[in-house]
Amino acid sequence: MKRFPLHFIISKAIFSFLWIFCFSLPLKAEDLAVLKDAAAGVKPGQQLELYLKQQFYHQVDRRLEDFEKIKSVAQAEKWAQDRYAFFLKQIGGLPQRTPLNARTVGTLQGQGYWVEKIMFESRPNHHVTGNLYLPLSKAPYPAVLVPCGHSHNGKASGHYQRISILLAKNGIAAFCYDPVGQGERYQMIDYEKDHDQFVTVPYKLVPPHPRVQYVCTIEHTTMGLGSILLGSNIAQYRIWDGMRAIDYLQSRDDILGDKFGCTGISGGGTMTSYLMALDKRIYAAAPGCFPMTYRRLVDSKGTQDGEQTIFGQIKFGMDQADYFMMRAPRPTLILGATRDATFDIEGTWPLFRESKRFYTRLRYPERMDMIEADMPHGFYYPLREASVQWMRRWLLGIDDTVREFEDLPDPISDKQLRVLNEGDWTAEDLRCTPQGLTLLMKGERSVFDINAEQEQGLRKKRQQVWAELSAKGRRGLIRDTIGLVKSRRMSSRRVGQVDRKTYRIDKFAISPEAGIELPMLVFVPPKPTGQAVLYLHGTSMSVDAAVGGEIEKLMKEGNRMVFTAELRGIGETETGHDKRDYGRGRFGRDVQEIFLAYLIGRSYVGMRTGDVQVLAKFVRAYLETNNQSGNIHLVSQGEAAIPALHAAALSPEGFESVTLKEMIASWAEIVSNPDNLNQASSVVHGALKHYDLPDLVDMAGKEKVKIKQRVDVMGEPWLMPKQ
Repeated sequence: MKRFPLHFIISKAIFSFLWIFCFSLPLKAEDLAVLKDAAAGVKPGQQLELYLKQQFYHQVDRRLEDFEKIKSVAQAEKWAQDRYAFFLKQIGGLPQRTPLNARTVGTLQGQGYWVEKIMFESRPNHHVTGNLYLPLSKAPYPAVLVPCGHSHNGKASGHYQRISILLAKNGIAAFCYDPVGQGERYQMIDYEKDHDQFVTVPYKLVPPHPRVQYVCTIEHTTMGLGSILLGSNIAQYRIWDGMRAIDYLQSRDDILGDKFGCTGISGGGTMTSYLMALDKRIYAAAPGCFPMTYRRLVDSKGTQDGEQTIFGQIKFGMDQADYFMMRAPRPTLILGATRDATFDIEGTWPLFRESKRFYTRLRYPERMDMIEADMPHGFYYPLREASVQWMRRWLLGIDDTVREFEDLPDPISDKQLRVLNEGDWTAEDLRCTPQGLTLLMKGERSVFDINAEQEQGLRKKRQQVWAELSAKGRRGLIRDTIGLVKSRRMSSRRVGQVDRKTYRIDKFAISPEAGIELPMLVFVPPKPTGQAVLYLHGTSMSVDAAVGGEIEKLMKEGNRMVFTAELRGIGETETGHDKRDYGRGRFGRDVQEIFLAYLIGRSYVGMRTGDVQVLAKFVRAYLETNNQSGNIHLVSQGEAAIPALHAAALSPEGFESVTLKEMIASWAEIVSNPDNLNQASSVVHGALKHYDLPDLVDMAGKEKVKIKQRVDVMGEPWLMPKQ
């Protein structure tokens, strides 16, 4: 046997090891990312947020400049009147008053007060459930409305029991009622099965009724998306419930009907702000743990729930301080909390300063005031005492000190605070409906039912107007509705290339306007025919860009160049930070930006439609530069489909064919269905007043538009209803 030197054996072993090691390593993955470089320190996922915030800051600054021009009582009054009219318009106006059909369904006797359990219809067959806390003293009494904050059990929350009881013990009736989506008025219930905890919540949280699925904030915003399409806001339902509650109180002989109060915290602070601004019957008001400047809100927690974001509010020049100015000079007290982690006290003081100046301009400075309690977010006892003292001053003419508790611990712990916040009654005690939910009552109409009826009425009107418009008129109406901004500049830069066996991929960054860059990959076959495909994916273009993937197949069909790109907020430019984990992803991970855009009068559909137009423009320029002159076939999927359809409807001559995948067939489906998922980026304020998606298909050309893999509003494959 031949013997080998030891050094030879060792070197051979090392070589074999290195050979095996190197070939066992995975092949280097292709780098298909385009927007790597951070322009001016801004990462791709931050650019849309910054773009929207810059517009927001500009609008806020412009409002402040206009506010500083108010130098007379007449100018102040006009400021308030203009914002009153705007606010009313943006929530869709108010419905007609209909019979309340109110009834008392039970009573409770407390220590120093008693409670009536009330039900009335704010709209036909749409019930409001509430508890009326009454003093034991001789009637009639002044009354205060207590709209609930975002408590899942609504009026049964200890916060709202305690303020109502304190008012009643101090000679003032208090009416605390359930908002839609809370307490006994959940609107998205499961008729088939019970739930022992809320769906989509990462921790165990028991719903107030086993048929309830989602927390109240999810319900409010989900309902709100359908309202947006109708040119309204879910806030309209909340406001109208409060106004009808005052109507009910005025119908009672034991209630003084000339002056009312309103007080609430958090979401109840929102409703107090809205109601006190719009209903002149509310003489004294005390909203808390909500009032703050929008600038501070956006910079800290971001936009909030559906009813707390009014379309185009900042663009018009209306900030939260204007809710106070719209009611001036009626008495108003701001309830602030030092440790409020939701509505920062640092944003409350500038709002108070503006409001105080406005009241002073009207020569009633004493009617605008503020307290700050060293408390967390919530209706804790110092805020309750201040609110009741304020109501006694302005509704009873008694200016004295109110104390809810004697001999309190000093200092007081948060645990002790929670004990002091416990109510006298259980949710079962305060229940008004037979089964604990209004929707389980025969003939009850939900928000979705009412909105669907309104959509049916709008459909007849819009179809008539649409039929009378010319093609040019329709295009103008679409542009105005989605807020399409004509691109002032378009630029592009080539950022790299990826070589594959038989073709190459060029990388481009396309800028439709200052501050926005969109990534694009151009799949170039060896011998292009001139035909081109503009391929827009709804989550990430990399999904279909792999070897053997959908894009490669499209390229090989006739040696077509495929231009795949992402619209703003998708893929590489998706913000994805979802600051508040809003709805566990039910409205999109960039929900903060969606509603910030809404606040400044922009829509994602409008911005993204402009992106499609610019990308198509780039494709044509690229073809011309490379001596190609073929037509563009537009293919779009998921979130990108509705903007692509808009672009095709506005320029039908620009596309040879249009293929839309995984798209709903009609916006009306969002309005009528009692649930939806990831539809926030697809809605446009007031769109269903003017047109629906099938109208756009007709404009783009029925013969060349194909809708494949149609989905329902939950993103599931659409199933044709059984006949």
